[in-house]
Formats: sequence, structure tokens, C-alpha cells
Amino acid sequence: MQGLWRLIWIEIKVFFREPMGAFGTVIAPVLILVLFGRIGTAVAPRAQAAASTFFRVNVPVFVAILIAINAVVSLVSIMSIYRESGILKRLSTTPLRPQTILTAHVIVKLLLTSATLALTFMFARESVLTDSGIPLGRFTVAMLIATASILSVGFVIASIVPTARFAQPITSILLYPMIAVSGLFVPMSAFSPSVRTFARLLPLTPAVSLLQGIWKGNPWSMHLGDIGALALVFVICTALSAKIFRWE
Repeated sequence: MQGLWRLIWIEIKVFFREPMGAFGTVIAPVLILVLFGRIGTAVAPRAQAAASTFFRVNVPVFVAILIAINAVVSLVSIMSIYRESGILKRLSTTPLRPQTILTAHVIVKLLLTSATLALTFMFARESVLTDSGIPLGRFTVAMLIATASILSVGFVIASIVPTARFAQPITSILLYPMIAVSGLFVPMSAFSPSVRTFARLLPLTPAVSLLQGIWKGNPWSMHLGDIGALALVFVICTALSAKIFRWE
């Protein structure tokens, strides 16, 4: 346990030594939400924009999904750099196991996700995208559940990707297209049955459904299926990554 906490502290310090990584993970989502707020008030009266489902629900959920995907990209990039530079090989001679290393990275990413979400709400308070009726506490919990599940997909990629040069393109190609069929901007009913079936197998689909529902004030009981699907993805991907993890 002492090794885990020491590794978490080291990873936090490493993260903030990379200004561009910190900007993309923490600052960029805040700026995107504020920018959409400005656009919303520019194209429509504030009250009308605030009443729009797109600006009131979909844009904040989109930003939340971007935060989760950025966490995955960061995880995969760091692990590939460690593998390429031999850091993982040196760690293999210590008592640390792959599960401990991935757990440390997950805890760091969830801490950063919480911080980013708090900054987003604080700086976007005056935006049309927020109002006093939003259950921010429950949305944060939903966000952490969704992020943990999406991060587990990153475990699998991070376990095998050989170099940093391939890390970001592979992660982006796998994750960003999932947004298109997640039901965030295009209703699931607009897709063919085969596309709907495929989309339901992807982690972003239950993540979007859960985040949209909690943002609108739905009870947890309405999203037990989404939480179960996200938990299943987490269990399968974590078990798979433990099997295929490469130290070098």
C-alpha cells in the first residue's frame, strides 16, 4: 500500500511537469464549456438558449466525455513513454505489480477528473449551460463511474501499445468515433438496428445515457442498466489488461 501511495504522488508531480498535458486535461474542457456558453448567448436570447436541450444538457455531457477521453489518452501516452524509456522494465524488478501501477494511474486520473469538473462548474457558473437545479454532487459521482469504465479501455491499450508515437493516434481512433454513435448528438432511434446493437456494446453509450439522465435529475434507479454495463466493461477490460500487460 505504501508503494501505491508513493507512486500516486510521483505521477501527480510528473503530470504537472508537462504543461501541455495539464492544459489539455484540465484547462481545455473549461474553455470549451465557456466557449459554448458564449456561442449559446450569441445565437439566441439567454433564456431560450438555457431552455435548449443541446446547450443545457448535451454540451455539458459532451465536455464531461471529453474529460474522460482526455484522461484515457493521457494514461496511454504516459504508459507507452514508460515502456519505451525502460521505466516499466525497471519497475518489473520491484514488488510493484501491473495492477498496482494501473491503480495508481487510475486514482490520479480520477483526482484530476474531479478537479477539472470542479473548475468547469466554477468558471462556467455564469454560462447558460448551468443553473442552480443541477445535481452537481450526483453528476460528479456519475462522471467518476463513467471515467473509471472508459479508463479500463485505456488499460487494454496501455498494456500493449509499444511506443508513444502510436499511443495517441490509436487511442483517438478507437475512442472519438464512439461519440458519433453514443446518442449524444444524434438520437439512438435515428440509427439502424445493427448500428444500435453495435453502439450498445461500446462504453460511451451507457456513459452518455447515465450522464444525460443524472444531469436532468433522473434517479439512479432509472440508470441501473447503464451502471451495470459500465461495470461489466470495467471488469472485462481490467481482467484482460492484467493478462496481456507488457513490461517492455
